[in-house]
Amino acid sequence: MQTLSNHPSGRKRPLISFIVTYYNIPTEMLRACISSILSLSLEEENREILLIDDGSEANPLDEIKQQLDHLIYIRKKNGGLSSARNMGIEACSGEYIQFVDADDMLNAAAYNHCIDLVRHHSPDIVLFHLTDQHDTSVPTEHDGPIEGCEFMRHHNLRASSCGYIFRRKALAKLRFTTGILHEDEEFTPQLFLRADKVITTEAKAYYYRKRPTSITHENDENWIARRLDDTRDIILRLKILSGSLPTAEREALERRVAQLTMDYVYNIIKLTHNNSVLETRVAELTSHGLFPLPDHNYTRKYTLFRQASMSKHGRSLMCKIL
Repeated sequence: MQTLSNHPSGRKRPLISFIVTYYNIPTEMLRACISSILSLSLEEENREILLIDDGSEANPLDEIKQQLDHLIYIRKKNGGLSSARNMGIEACSGEYIQFVDADDMLNAAAYNHCIDLVRHHSPDIVLFHLTDQHDTSVPTEHDGPIEGCEFMRHHNLRASSCGYIFRRKALAKLRFTTGILHEDEEFTPQLFLRADKVITTEAKAYYYRKRPTSITHENDENWIARRLDDTRDIILRLKILSGSLPTAEREALERRVAQLTMDYVYNIIKLTHNNSVLETRVAELTSHGLFPLPDHNYTRKYTLFRQASMSKHGRSLMCKIL
């Protein structure tokens, strides 16, 4: 592991640590990412940027020379996104944490609104929106605070860990599971269960820049099988966890498990269009008590999908039309 820091030692704790995870991203995107953080309404002493290089093929330091004075650079052996984020968590010192993928950016005006919510309300989490556009709009209102458990009981959760600022102490020993896809689906609900004060805003604060070579665009059979397997395993672990929780927390996590199970079945259909694969995986869900989906009116989409998926005929029909 290589660490390079130009921050003076002994400085006070920054308000927000930005953990930027980097792996073989075009350096012009990395520079734009860092610039978007530097443009925020945070003084140097209230901002910490950690660039976690997850063993990229080429060291990016020569390409970001003008930004090096503003960040801590840590290079590690390649271990995947979860491993890089976990290292950032261990190395950061801010009161709050924001994850940023190196090919994305923060929309300054909207994100400054989120920073103001942190400053004035001292929440455990500020939940905002991701967008695929550069957005300059700023909302004037917000909702909350509300307990994370209560929020989960009444709302579908947006899982991306880049979609919120959170208090570092809320983590306790929670970390990302390494070596899996869709690690946010396991991490985020557990974090929300730990939060006493969640504030939500319509701010489109995170600019997600789509790339054709992104992992989310992979479509080979092996990758699809791995994606489905990892999602199934996350659902099973969360289901086991829910059984050990008090009533309110259990109900909150059960809703999330049901939503993830619905998404899982939908993705089996969309990614494979194979009725045999679908029935095999549905049988597996059934053996674990996860299917049929629970009869709750979580959302209209959930209710309609549950009804359509109850029978083999309905599932076969969805394989043909979705």
